[in-house]
Amino acid sequence: MIPRTPPRVHGADEQTVVPVDMMRFVRLAEHVLVGERAPDDAEMALVFVDPATIADLNEQYLGGSGPTDVLAFPLEEEVPVGRAPDQGGRGPGAPGAPEEPPMVIGDVVVCPEVAREQAGSRGIPVDDELALLVVHGTLHLFGYDHAEPEEAAHMQARERTLLTSFAAGTTPEPARRGRRP
Repeated sequence: MIPRTPPRVHGADEQTVVPVDMMRFVRLAEHVLVGERAPDDAEMALVFVDPATIADLNEQYLGGSGPTDVLAFPLEEEVPVGRAPDQGGRGPGAPGAPEEPPMVIGDVVVCPEVAREQAGSRGIPVDDELALLVVHGTLHLFGYDHAEPEEAAHMQARERTLLTSFAAGTTPEPARRGRRP
């Protein structure tokens, strides 16, 4: 049996003001990828930046003004769902297929300084706010949105499910095929 290669997250902390437990947040993003049934070869980047950098990205790509908490840049229109372990696959002795490059699904950019301000106003730990933003941004890569109340409720429910399973150290409940309500 060929071992499953889980999706990968490449993390970078490009700011120095708010301490970030990079490995924890990389594992959290990987947890979301597994929960959303990303293909085995899926990869994404998770980058923590300062307010000036996220403000520039916000203006350049979204036409926004000033720093924001999280931005997501999906590179795939729709991320295909990976195969389930019981769907079979290449058997022993089957000729090897040439390796394909990984599927890069997108980038999530988080601003810890904005997260720290939001955490203070909500009365929660900064790490909890950062965790929510990592999950939120990663779900955007899978087409989740919150423009309409029904979409927002669906996305928030999924965020809670993923954060709870990550905190409990359990495998996330797989996303339903139709990610949007």
